[in-house]
Amino acid sequence: MRDLNEDTITQEVLARQANAGDARLKEIMTSLVQHLHSFAREVKLTEAEWFQGIQFLTQTGHMCDDERQEFILLSDSLGLSMLVTALNNRKPQGCTEATVFGPFHVEDAPHYESGEDLGQGVKGLPLYVNGRVTGFDGKPVAGAAIDIWHADGFYDVQYADNPAARGRGVMHSDAQGRFYFKTALPASYPIPHDGPVGKMLEALNRHPWRPAHVHFMIQAEGYERLVTHVFRDGDTYLDSDAVFGVRNSLIADWIEHSPGAAPDGLTLDTPFYTLDFEFVLNPAAGSAARKAA
Repeated sequence: MRDLNEDTITQEVLARQANAGDARLKEIMTSLVQHLHSFAREVKLTEAEWFQGIQFLTQTGHMCDDERQEFILLSDSLGLSMLVTALNNRKPQGCTEATVFGPFHVEDAPHYESGEDLGQGVKGLPLYVNGRVTGFDGKPVAGAAIDIWHADGFYDVQYADNPAARGRGVMHSDAQGRFYFKTALPASYPIPHDGPVGKMLEALNRHPWRPAHVHFMIQAEGYERLVTHVFRDGDTYLDSDAVFGVRNSLIADWIEHSPGAAPDGLTLDTPFYTLDFEFVLNPAAGSAARKAA
């Protein structure tokens, strides 16, 4: 078709992709085109604004490398990551809620036995975490792989002089579904804001801060994968998390203790903290655990 105008171009674009072989791709692209065209019409997008948007996305791509994913930061800060997480992680009441994965997970993190120190020099007061993994039926989940990572104001991969993994590791639950480890007390931190996402937040008069938390990714046979955080109660940014990831059920009391005997038998001359949290997994579709539930 020739001589397309603002009233006819959308339907022509849809017609040209009508023969897409992948039905799901066709569904997504149809909706995407319709929403993009409607957006441009609704805000009366100018050519200068359109080009500025192209430049913003180009700069976002230029900021991506093996250690930084600016597009994930963009998705997170627009609430899109949390929306997709919520849409894809509907669970029965009582299961631990999922939240955003974030851009700082590292594959092949060091493996630790329960009780070991995965902090490895990460800054902060000592923190002792005692966790338990159960199914929806309350029975312990043994042998669950638990991937853990947290920041001390920054993640280890953000430090230019970082010699090794700090504040991250993988361990497995025991026969009672338990695992425990030592690290340092996480701190609230800003998402990287020296790039285009940071400029966007500044222009919108938004801050880049996330409340203190520990990431957990838990995987076990017969259960859905759980990606979640445990947040520190009382943190300044719980109600304004830059990536919209906070859930009330994921806020826990990180108990402060006076200097003295710690859970690992050491006598500490500084205060220390303890955290106890139970993770309840949702049975996978078709699993014996799901059928039993």
